[in-house]
Amino acid sequence: MRGLGEGAAYIVTSNGVPVGELTPLRSHRFVRAEAALAIFAPAPPVDLDLLRADLDAVASQDLEPRG
Repeated sequence: MRGLGEGAAYIVTSNGVPVGELTPLRSHRFVRAEAALAIFAPAPPVDLDLLRADLDAVASQDLEPRG
């Protein structure tokens, strides 16, 4: 538990086979809406069609599981 508190992550195994992972909880930080809007105000606009095309080019949309 001390390691988790210090930011360490652990793989949990069963008979040598990884079955899970223990990771520290992230602290939630509240950011006021006004502050978030001010931070992103100078960001360039996003072309959603171009974004979708880029995502489709690198990520398969097939329903079949990858394996």
